[in-house]
Amino acid sequence: MQTAEGRVWQALATRVREWAAVRDLPLRDVVLLLPFSALLPPAREAFARGGGWQPRIETARTCAASLAPPVAVQPMQLSFDAAADRLVAARLLRLQSVGAAWAKADPRRFDRAVAAVVETAQALAGAAHELPPDAREAYWADARQRLAPSAGPGAQQRWLARLALEWAAQSAAPATDRLFEAEPAGWVALQAGGPDGLVESLLAAARCPCLIVDADADADAGLSSRTNIPSLARCPGFEDEAQAAAAQVLVHLERGEHPVALIGLDRQLVRRIRALLERQHVPLADETGWTLSTTRAAALVMAILRAASPRAGTDMLFDGLKALPGWPGVEAADNLLRAIERECRRRAISRVERLAQAELEPALADHVARIDAVLALLRGGPASVAEWLSRLAGALRGCGAWDMLSADAAGQAVLRALRLDEPAAGSAAWHDAASQARMGLDGFVAWADAVLEGGSFTPPGPAADTVRVVITPLARAMLRPFAALVCPGADDRHLGAAPAAHPLLSEAEQVALRLSGRAQRQQREALAFAQALAAPRVTFLRRHVDTSGEPLADSPLLQRLGLDLAQQGRAVAPWQDPRVRRQLEWRPVAHPQPVASEALPGRVSASAVEALRDCPYRFFARHVLGLREDDELEAELEKRDFGDWLHRVLYRFHAQRQAPGSVEDESRQLHAIASQEQGTQGLSDDEFLPFAASFARLVPRYLEWLHRRDDDGDQWQAGEREARLRTAATGGIELYGVIDRIDRVEHGAALQLIDYKTSSPERLKARVRQPLEDTQLAFYAALLAPEAGRPLRACYLPLEPSDAIKPIVHDNVQRSAEVLVRELGAEFDRLRAGASLPALGEGEVCEHCEARGLCRRDHWPDGSAA
Repeated sequence: MQTAEGRVWQALATRVREWAAVRDLPLRDVVLLLPFSALLPPAREAFARGGGWQPRIETARTCAASLAPPVAVQPMQLSFDAAADRLVAARLLRLQSVGAAWAKADPRRFDRAVAAVVETAQALAGAAHELPPDAREAYWADARQRLAPSAGPGAQQRWLARLALEWAAQSAAPATDRLFEAEPAGWVALQAGGPDGLVESLLAAARCPCLIVDADADADAGLSSRTNIPSLARCPGFEDEAQAAAAQVLVHLERGEHPVALIGLDRQLVRRIRALLERQHVPLADETGWTLSTTRAAALVMAILRAASPRAGTDMLFDGLKALPGWPGVEAADNLLRAIERECRRRAISRVERLAQAELEPALADHVARIDAVLALLRGGPASVAEWLSRLAGALRGCGAWDMLSADAAGQAVLRALRLDEPAAGSAAWHDAASQARMGLDGFVAWADAVLEGGSFTPPGPAADTVRVVITPLARAMLRPFAALVCPGADDRHLGAAPAAHPLLSEAEQVALRLSGRAQRQQREALAFAQALAAPRVTFLRRHVDTSGEPLADSPLLQRLGLDLAQQGRAVAPWQDPRVRRQLEWRPVAHPQPVASEALPGRVSASAVEALRDCPYRFFARHVLGLREDDELEAELEKRDFGDWLHRVLYRFHAQRQAPGSVEDESRQLHAIASQEQGTQGLSDDEFLPFAASFARLVPRYLEWLHRRDDDGDQWQAGEREARLRTAATGGIELYGVIDRIDRVEHGAALQLIDYKTSSPERLKARVRQPLEDTQLAFYAALLAPEAGRPLRACYLPLEPSDAIKPIVHDNVQRSAEVLVRELGAEFDRLRAGASLPALGEGEVCEHCEARGLCRRDHWPDGSAA
């Protein structure tokens, strides 16, 4: 049975033959122009089926390319190459005094302006190139008049648009100009998806018979005129939509309905569908491609580039290096890298420059030196893009990435996009642009990122005769012999949505200058949608909620189709889910109750005891199994980091404070020590600014409290004191901890334990309101009691910068310490005897526990899964 597309092609072949015969035109000298190259095979097949001579079947671009070699682009001319045009546009802007100042004052905004100029210039040149050569001077004159300089609002955009206009006007003559000089026996053009400006101009200027076959005439007459009614699936979310689309494709293949067109509206969704299909070993071809920057090859190159910055984080460095197969000549490079990463986490080394300065064991230090030697190739002052590319090539070769990229299809695309391989080295225009554009490392990284973001990678597919699924844009699916069409992402954000506004031109200016305005782009999409409905079997899918949580609705084009069908008493068919439902037996997840009778730790800290009291399973995970979460090397500074830093500042201040001084002198000392500690930890001023402001407010309040204690005769005795206790009461398990501060109080008659806190005073008050519920101060008092020889006092000292400092006292802490040790020993005896360590799953602690996934809290059958 012949498909609708097959009938269209057969009708086209018949009509062209009849048209040529009536005019006595030799068919072999007639040129048939198609909208895009994917239509060449079905068109040639239709003419071959009729026998005899065929017309020359081409697209406008392929026909022009066959007439003569490409036109050479001169330096500073528009090349329609993103890599070169961005460099030339930036250079043109910097030649203007306003642009040069702009680049220094606001680099990001300057980069956006460069991108807007390139987009506008390419669009204007493309529109002009659709006209006959002798009509372009009039076009440029009209464009200059419409984009005349103006003052007031929008003057800056108009200035950029004028710059783009003049640059576009100097572009070289396009290769398609040869078409206006060609003299075939006749021109025939197939129009599908809207008119082609170049083809319209070509046929209007032709001196031979011309024929336009409009395939859109019937497609747009009424979306509901099709006999086959598409089905629509409304899915709960992203994953369900991907699985439903993959299932529908598999159903078509099982029925022998192939090839199947999978429409690429939502790139992220289609990538997920592709992964699901590849698991089923479905041979498919991808015509949409991926953004080059999303490939692993591009991520590797960008990671190495960004790691070369002095401000780069070690996380970025490790991300890049882990993708490498190993350093040439270095055995066990992966093991060395993991060891270096462990050292960075242990020492909180979050910057690459600090890693190069760190004192490491010889094997690790040698490997770090090799890494730093490669990154050093990318350091230095401003240089031309050509020099930067040479440095980048050297760095990629030095770390072993070059061979890996050269052997990978995506890697080859990255090397071509950045002009790193010899065949893609480029023209004289490119060499001029690359040698003239000078920038620092940050500028080069931004340029490389923009080039990869603007590039596209089409993964290699199987042999054409084995392809069963073709991933293609909606506009490239029309008139092709697909047995079925599956269109996921048919929602109001991905299909039929209003196009984004042009960065420099208004809608009226776009229309007047022959650019694709909003209305024209929407009309083209509507025509492509109507053409898609001609497929024998059509399925649309969309989800209710986007990945961001934003609700989604049916596409406006689907809504229009629904209205057309409703007028005929019909409706879009509900989708029949082909997925097989499996009934699984429900097996509740029980609360884990591990036993650790022979595996209890040899020593415990206050935090370990706190974990045991909060949730025994948390104690089991942390201190019996020894599990830890790796801290992020480049995590933003948190309040805990401020607390650690503040502890060290106060310790150093009191350790060197021999006697009370003036508030002014001691304030200067505190700020000097604070600055030194900031440098010791490698904290930059910008990331530490909020904490610096808090410390500035804290200092006068702290000194006021400290001088009141001086007047009362209280004296600092020790800080950061490490204490240990091994007693029979705990069965030999050692208690250990570090006490923030110990003061002599009551004129030396007693000792006071002070624990600095940057948390809320209200939470601390709640802790000591029931003394036996406060673990930390009681634990420290137990550690210090044997050597104190005098009464013990204890308090929390909340270091809140906005309030007056008031200690929060734990009354009768010695009794709390005795009870804690006794009951802790009894608990350890119980655990040794085989008592379990159950997961409680209660309270605030459970909400933020790192062991929550291990105890399977969210899968317990109590209805409280998050």
